[in-house]
Amino acid sequence: MVADPGYCREAGPDFQMDAEESSLAELHGLSKEQIAWRRANISQLGSSEYFSQEYPLVASEAFISSSFDSFISPALVIAARREKAEAIGPLLIGVDPAGMGPDRTRIAFRKGRCITKVESHRGLDTMEIAGLVQRIIREEKPAKVNIDVGGLGAGVYDRLYETASNRKVISAINFGGKVLEPQRFDEHPDRAGGPANRRAELWLNMKKALEAGRFCLPDSDSLQADLVSVGYKYNSSGQLLLESKQDMRRRGVPSPDEADAVALCFSELDGAPFVKNSDFYRDLREQYRGAYA
Repeated sequence: MVADPGYCREAGPDFQMDAEESSLAELHGLSKEQIAWRRANISQLGSSEYFSQEYPLVASEAFISSSFDSFISPALVIAARREKAEAIGPLLIGVDPAGMGPDRTRIAFRKGRCITKVESHRGLDTMEIAGLVQRIIREEKPAKVNIDVGGLGAGVYDRLYETASNRKVISAINFGGKVLEPQRFDEHPDRAGGPANRRAELWLNMKKALEAGRFCLPDSDSLQADLVSVGYKYNSSGQLLLESKQDMRRRGVPSPDEADAVALCFSELDGAPFVKNSDFYRDLREQYRGAYA
């Protein structure tokens, strides 16, 4: 790790950090001598990408190829891991179900500008996952539970919808489905732009929240590894497409289930941290009328 205090080089009185180096020093608490050591080694290795593989600042950087362009950069995730935001607001939950194989069911919890935690469960069947989510709904009283209905998730959603006392809370998310906010066409009708599907839309919402700053993520290496492992491209219409899980497995990278669960917490318009439905303004008026009654 670059943060090792032994990785130092004398920095002369004229040594000045550039913008990137100043940001890294602030994020990781690095001294001027450590930055000088980093600069010298980048010069020797030929690029900062090669340096990140040889001397990663965080564990996940060691697994990023020098030619790999991730949709969410490590710097955004590191900043969010260090952020101390207060968890205020309604609870939104994202559920990415997995079966009895090596993958795990991931459940992410969001309040306002904070992902408070991500739970991991292995070896659960459809009914067990549904029972687990039912218990969370009963005890945590979330405003919305978003479930990825691809594969095993369809059965989980059906069971929850059948047994839930409040079906408004449960929402089916089809990652391959249509986006909630289609990009408006410009003077070139063949170039739509925007995200190509619902998964790309949710990840784009999540990325915008991280770019805006003051957003808090759990201090988790595994979550960071997931978030920075996904590549992207654009189709012929200029629409954003995320790297598929199948393509990720072909290059030896596991499915980013933890990050997908977090992305499911950004399902509302513009990734808002509250549920805006047809009753939103009426409920808001009633809430404040009750407060001032």
